[in-house]
Amino acid sequence: MGLKSDTGVNGVRMRPSSNHNERPAGSAIDMLLLHYTGMKSAEEALQRLCDPRAEVSSHYLVEEDGTIWQLVPEARRAWHAGASFWKGERDVNGCSIGIEIVNPGHEFGYRPFPEAQIEAVVALCRDIVTRHTIPAERVLAHSDVAPSRKEDPGELFPWARLAAEGVGLWDEPSPISGGRFFQAGDAGQPVEALQSMLALFGYDVSVDGRFEARTHAAVVAFQRHFRPEKVDGVADMSTIETLHRLLTKLPSLT
Repeated sequence: MGLKSDTGVNGVRMRPSSNHNERPAGSAIDMLLLHYTGMKSAEEALQRLCDPRAEVSSHYLVEEDGTIWQLVPEARRAWHAGASFWKGERDVNGCSIGIEIVNPGHEFGYRPFPEAQIEAVVALCRDIVTRHTIPAERVLAHSDVAPSRKEDPGELFPWARLAAEGVGLWDEPSPISGGRFFQAGDAGQPVEALQSMLALFGYDVSVDGRFEARTHAAVVAFQRHFRPEKVDGVADMSTIETLHRLLTKLPSLT
């Protein structure tokens, strides 16, 4: 890549970014957030994440060949989540570790993630969640915590594979079929029940019985992560059943 670097522990390459600050006093690292870079090349992404003018960063970046770069020490607050929310927490950067995964994204030719890259992501994630005791339900997509703004790492990311390796929450999605569904513009008690489930799971939605833009964005984000076969923002029975089963897996609800 033509970048000067030192090789750290376990072959991780060091590319220090100045874009970080102290975590809030007393905060614990209890969330792992996965992104895609959404840029044309790994070099372009690395340069941006290390550019003080950009004011963005992540703790790690994983290239398509499996090369891992560390940009920010885990003890520091990297600037990767932006305006975000999960289960009442609005300073997601303050409690999370962020991993950028090289992929051009939806804007520049979204494509499947290579096997070497996923193997490296799995190994890195397993190490992080083990050392910080991060719960499975708090291994999240950028789109989960910022559904109105973000799509990454997207519907091609193999969340089921990660869960099988001990990283993240997963349940096999219900098959797509007919039945009742809810979509933008609908209103009423059933929509309120859907919003209650989304909010209980962690998404930032208003529980008001109106299927408006925020609810639509949350449904899209949920589908990207947990029902990727069809991402359309329509809360069909497959989406609702899958959400319900995942809720039953949350420790606070068992």
